[in-house]
Amino acid sequence: MALILSIETATEVCSVALSRDNKLLGIRESSARNVHSAMLTTFIDEIIKSSGVSLAMLDAIAVSMGPGSYTGLRIGVATAKGLCYALDKPLIAIPTLQAMAVGMTPPPHPSPSRGGAGGGVTLFCPMIDARRMEVYCAVYDNENQEIREVRAEIIDEFSFQEYLADNVVVFGGVGAAKCKPLLESHPNASFIDDFQASALFMIGLATEKFSQNLFEDLAYFEPFYLKDFVAGKPRVKGLH
Repeated sequence: MALILSIETATEVCSVALSRDNKLLGIRESSARNVHSAMLTTFIDEIIKSSGVSLAMLDAIAVSMGPGSYTGLRIGVATAKGLCYALDKPLIAIPTLQAMAVGMTPPPHPSPSRGGAGGGVTLFCPMIDARRMEVYCAVYDNENQEIREVRAEIIDEFSFQEYLADNVVVFGGVGAAKCKPLLESHPNASFIDDFQASALFMIGLATEKFSQNLFEDLAYFEPFYLKDFVAGKPRVKGLH
C-alpha cells in the first residue's frame, strides 16, 4: 500500500493531504492569501503527527505541477523536492487542472451523462485566474481524459462555443468566477460556485502514477508555468 503526501500550492489555496492506498488519512488547507511559505511546512508537520506516521514511512511525495501562481508553484515544488532528497523518496507531478477536473466530476465517475442541446456529454473546464480576463484552462470529459489541451486564454462571450454547442460544459475555479458573466447566458454553460483546488483531488491521480512508477527526475523537474514570469516594475519615488 502506498503512503503518499500530496501538496497543492498552484493557486491561492495551500493544501496538504495524506493518503494510503487511495484513501484519505488527513488533510490541512487554507485559502487565505499569501500563506504558502508560512503554512506549508506547518501543515505537513501537523498532518504527519496527527496521522500517526512518520515522514520516513512515506512512499512518495506528489506535488501540483501547474499551471498557476509562479510563487506558489516555486514554494510547493521546492518543498516537495527537498523532502524527496532528504528522505530518498520519489516525486510524482500532478497537472493542476487535471486534479481540479477530478474534483469537479461527481463521484463515483458515472457513464457519460447526456446533456446539451445536441445531446452530447458533460464536459468539465477548470479555470485558474491568470490576469485581467485571461485564465489557465483545459477541457476534460467525465473520465478525466483531456479533450482540449491546457492553454492561457483570454475569455470572451464566444469562448468554448465548439463545446457548448452540443455539450453541457461545467466551469469551476477562481478563474471561472470572473468569466461567469461572459459565459453564463449560454444554456449549456454550468458553474460550480466557490470551487477551489485541493490536494484532496490529487490523491487518485498520484496513486495511479505511483502504481505505474511514473516518477520525476528530481534534478531536472520544474513546475509547468505555461507563461514566463514577468516581474513588476518597482514603484519607488525618484526611480524611472
